[in-house]
Amino acid sequence: MVAAGVIDSDRMRHTHGPADEVFTLASITKPLVAYAVLVAIEEGSLSLNTPAMPDALAGVTVHHLLAHAGGVGPDQPQLVAAPGTRRIYSNAGFEILGDLLTAATGFSVADYLHEAVAAPLGMATTELRGSPAFAAVSTVNDLLLFTGELLDPTLITPATLAAATTPQFAELDGVLPGYGRQQPNPWGLGFEIRGNKAPHWTAPSNHPTTFGHFGRAGTMLWVDPVASMAAVALTNRDFGPWASAAWPPFSEALLTAI
Repeated sequence: MVAAGVIDSDRMRHTHGPADEVFTLASITKPLVAYAVLVAIEEGSLSLNTPAMPDALAGVTVHHLLAHAGGVGPDQPQLVAAPGTRRIYSNAGFEILGDLLTAATGFSVADYLHEAVAAPLGMATTELRGSPAFAAVSTVNDLLLFTGELLDPTLITPATLAAATTPQFAELDGVLPGYGRQQPNPWGLGFEIRGNKAPHWTAPSNHPTTFGHFGRAGTMLWVDPVASMAAVALTNRDFGPWASAAWPPFSEALLTAI
């Protein structure tokens, strides 16, 4: 099963397939949770300089965790590199981030995501059902509401969004899962940034400032601020060579047609 949607440069929404079908998002969960963290930062509950816990993660901050720059291992909450020296894509880092959000706000990550992001945007079917790294569910229609927010922010300031979608620790190299080592491997605050990565899951004509995320569940979301467009595709087929082959021409066709 597949459903897809796009917001064109006139802010019109177009969908194909069951746009209200609930799909597992996998790692598209991360930009949703990151956005909740950005709201908490603007509210003053957290800051980019808030330190991670426990002491074994000394030197790691919210800033590092959002940008996958903390040196935290992929799936274990322990340091495998000094903070700020490598881009290590880390589910464990986002789970640490979730613990920090809960400690700072008194809300579970699921509740804070709902109150701070999903409910204000009208994302009625979006829900976190476990790990803040990969356990959200949503629909194409809901994610189009989210990408609309990423094109014209209302929950955070434009300056905060600009920082979140600008490379952080920009010089860092690292492995982009499924696509190999990238030199550099730019990442914002919860959002992967296209830059000049090759190979990549977006289209060759997506601008280097394009940002978004894809997930192991065969899901992807991007926002191209230069084209002033956004796209979402959700499937129930695990990421694999089919996605690497299908997503770039799909995105190219959207950019050309709309």
